[in-house]
Amino acid sequence: MHYTGTVWRPPYEASSLLLEATAGCTHHKCKFCTLYHDLPFKFRMSPLEDIEYDLREVKRAVSGWNSGRIRRVFLTGANPFVLSYGKLTAIAELIHKYLPSVKSIGSFARVTDVTLKTDEELAMLRDLGYDGLTIGIETGDDEALRFMNKGYTPADIIEQCQRLDAAGIHYSFFYLVGISGAGRGEIGAKLTAAICSQTQPTLIGANMLTIYPDSELYAEIQRGNWKEESELEKYKEVRTLIEHLQIPVIFAAMGASNAYQFHGQLPRDKEKLLAFLDEITGTVSEEELQRYRKSVHHL
Repeated sequence: MHYTGTVWRPPYEASSLLLEATAGCTHHKCKFCTLYHDLPFKFRMSPLEDIEYDLREVKRAVSGWNSGRIRRVFLTGANPFVLSYGKLTAIAELIHKYLPSVKSIGSFARVTDVTLKTDEELAMLRDLGYDGLTIGIETGDDEALRFMNKGYTPADIIEQCQRLDAAGIHYSFFYLVGISGAGRGEIGAKLTAAICSQTQPTLIGANMLTIYPDSELYAEIQRGNWKEESELEKYKEVRTLIEHLQIPVIFAAMGASNAYQFHGQLPRDKEKLLAFLDEITGTVSEEELQRYRKSVHHL
């Protein structure tokens, strides 16, 4: 199989076939991000012959008793959904040719990737199996999005996700706890809840901001231009987001960035989640949480 650099996937894609379609990120400007620093290039698409080679290898590996067990493919890379309609179609056709049991194809996506497709193309991509995208919106706080160089606005999140809704393409959000900075966490959480409540994510995954010395955000902190939230502030921020969400959605804190992992279905489990977060902020010290944050050497 062809894999380049560290392979990233959402926790909930653990049972999916990971197929490299791209490597790197087309944007590669977010101040907090260090995920693709190990690559000698910004972004590239995998040659179709490499993708076909990998699919042949998988087909050989799953032939026999477990043939047909692969139901979902997750395309790896920071944002494979940036590829043109034609390229995404070609990839889907190869997947269905070699693995006819596959029912859906997912990937990471940037909000701006959706703008590159017409409504008709989005609907046709859904027919080809593209569904269950993971979008790192990070926040609905326009000030934080601008400072972090995300390259889109809260209005863009609403517009493009509503287009996905219309096409029948489901999606999950990644929310980056702490992105608004010290003293603004709960403000950012309320703004994010307002954005999410105008869209239809199936899941909102909370990830705690972890700042590494090779990030541009670390340099901004050294220059005195930004201040990090405390760890306890981050948990209060998560509480505020859950409290203000007005849509049915799975809310989950998974992955290495979270010292305490939890999930639940809103609105059914809202009070249980709020009580759990109150217990953390009421019984766990800042020092203990800081020790965990410093122990996260790599996401």
